[in-house]
Amino acid sequence: MELNERAELDTSQANDLGRGSGGGGGGMGIPIPGGGGRGGIIGIVVAVLIALLGGGFGLNAMTNGDDGSQAGGGGDIDQACGTANPDRLQDARCRNLLYVNSIQGYWQKEYPELGNGKYEPTTTNFFQQAVNTGCGQADSGVGPFYCPADKLVYIDLSFYDELATRFGAKGEFAQPYVLAHEYGHHVQDLLGTNAKADQGDQSGPKSASVRLELQADCYAGAWAKHATESKDKTGEKPLFKSITEADISQAVDTAEAIGDDSIQERSGGRVNPDQFTHGTSAQRKRWFTQGYTGGDPKNCDTFGTDQL
Repeated sequence: MELNERAELDTSQANDLGRGSGGGGGGMGIPIPGGGGRGGIIGIVVAVLIALLGGGFGLNAMTNGDDGSQAGGGGDIDQACGTANPDRLQDARCRNLLYVNSIQGYWQKEYPELGNGKYEPTTTNFFQQAVNTGCGQADSGVGPFYCPADKLVYIDLSFYDELATRFGAKGEFAQPYVLAHEYGHHVQDLLGTNAKADQGDQSGPKSASVRLELQADCYAGAWAKHATESKDKTGEKPLFKSITEADISQAVDTAEAIGDDSIQERSGGRVNPDQFTHGTSAQRKRWFTQGYTGGDPKNCDTFGTDQL
């Protein structure tokens, strides 16, 4: 994966809320209620896993004591990610902002094809340790998530360290996959899919929750297929210079690493399909790959099939 250093980023699509973010220092990672925040990649499943491992739910348990300062300590993204800063793409916030720009650029074009009007852009909030959201208070232990109540994406960027160390997803392309999955939940929210899924079963191998998460994986794959087509704020420069098959393999490996069955095995327990909320490793890999191979979100109907 090669990013375009000359690309002009749309800094309106992200905020750096800094440390605490009005949410206090820690607290349980579970306060986001059902029907509230969508724990996109791992979400509450990660929090439960950490509890089983005896680590608690705070930032230290998630990052082995790292305070996340490498992701930036809160501040002006306009200045940090502007073209006047030659080192901006060394900043995790700016790299993730570029990914967000690409993902939303894709949906600006593709969403109307789904027959539901224009795409409504939203914002990613970078935070450290804890954050208050429209879905309740959360800390880093819940992982990245989308909150339908305020239609915002939230992520503590130190999560990527956890993804690499605990789950073995070390590739750089794991990061845009994470964000593309979360924005998949935003698209589902705009389409009304989230609301319909909330009326169904929230756990089980063919539950509405599993179908929702697998569809978000598929949407992420569809974006990845077209990522190199995305342009910067000027509409002229590409955001990505290149994305290789090795990058796509990193996304597939990440999807596979965080299946429900894999996480349950890591917890030391037996695999219990009745507790599935996100899908198995094989399913997550399959649906991301289906989205990527076809490059069309219309091929992501996880609700209309029994072949998950």
